[in-house]
Amino acid sequence: MDLVKVSKQRLQVMRDDEWISLLTEVSSFCTTHDIPILNMDEIFVVSGRPRCNTQQNTNLHHYCVELFYTVIDIQLQELNNHFSEANTNLLLCMACLNPSNSFVDFDKEKLIHLAKFYPSNFLGIDILALDSQLQNYIFNIRNNDLFLEFQGVSELAEKLVNTRKYETYPLVYLLVRLTLTLPVTTATVE
Repeated sequence: MDLVKVSKQRLQVMRDDEWISLLTEVSSFCTTHDIPILNMDEIFVVSGRPRCNTQQNTNLHHYCVELFYTVIDIQLQELNNHFSEANTNLLLCMACLNPSNSFVDFDKEKLIHLAKFYPSNFLGIDILALDSQLQNYIFNIRNNDLFLEFQGVSELAEKLVNTRKYETYPLVYLLVRLTLTLPVTTATVE
């Protein structure tokens, strides 16, 4: 999620501040390779069409506004559509179940918040029980050699079943199952 945030910020900086540097770099490339450079103040002409354009935009306007800004805006819109605030929040909560590096991303509060996304699965009393289960679960799992060196939540789910820990921590296991099925459900809807 940090990379998504950085990508959004980088695209915005590119849109706001980097047109001149891109134009300079392209001009330098064209000069080096003997490619003719357009005068940016001249009227843009669509190749293959007569010069009687109804829209009299300069080359600068066409390449900067109609191409450069438009492409960046499309990329930003795509990132915003796929990573809305709600989706981002949900993904950050799901990441707290990641077993990598001895569960370094574990965050009990975020996992409780994740459970609240599923009110039909977690009633009010279940949230209280989940709080207690999560405290016991992380202590137990971090001190158990069988739960070291996992690469993902699916391996964690497998080990919870194989060791029957899913019976000890049923609400935690439910969160793990929901986390594993959410991407499939989302992809099906899309």
